[in-house]
Amino acid sequence: MATKAAAAAVDFTRIYTALGLGKETIAALQAFRKRHTDAQRIHGQYSSQPTTVDFSHYRSVLKNQAIVDEAEKLFKDFKPVTYDVNAHIKAVEAFETKAVAKAQETAEKIDVELKELQATLANIEEARPFDDLSCDDVGKAHPRIVEAVETMVKKGKWTVPGYKEKFGDLSLM
Repeated sequence: MATKAAAAAVDFTRIYTALGLGKETIAALQAFRKRHTDAQRIHGQYSSQPTTVDFSHYRSVLKNQAIVDEAEKLFKDFKPVTYDVNAHIKAVEAFETKAVAKAQETAEKIDVELKELQATLANIEEARPFDDLSCDDVGKAHPRIVEAVETMVKKGKWTVPGYKEKFGDLSLM
């Protein structure tokens, strides 16, 4: 009973997004959950039905007692067929190993990404503020900017293309 309450309390969509699971893994988990809920529903339907047969009622209703006797004999002699579920267990174990492998792969990717993000955050925290930067510092960091400015000066271009369209013309004349 506690497992049903725990399963109902789990928000699977949040888990899928939080863990960053792949589309294949999410689809496989959703298919497995659907099969599980269908099996539980069918089990609930059949377990609520009565399992006993009142043969005395049929003897009193039917005229042909031989049919009732034969049905009762067949009912008593009935042995349900047992199935070998090892193939299904192996399939579930194979799915489980795939899921565990995918989960470990995802965890490794997340760890690598987390380390990269921590390095980026440390770099941002250690960076100098923009007020302390000079043109020489920017030129050293990105030499292409210096080359572009030098080329524009040589060609006599004193305005940056697209600047007036984006920021407007600030000249008073």
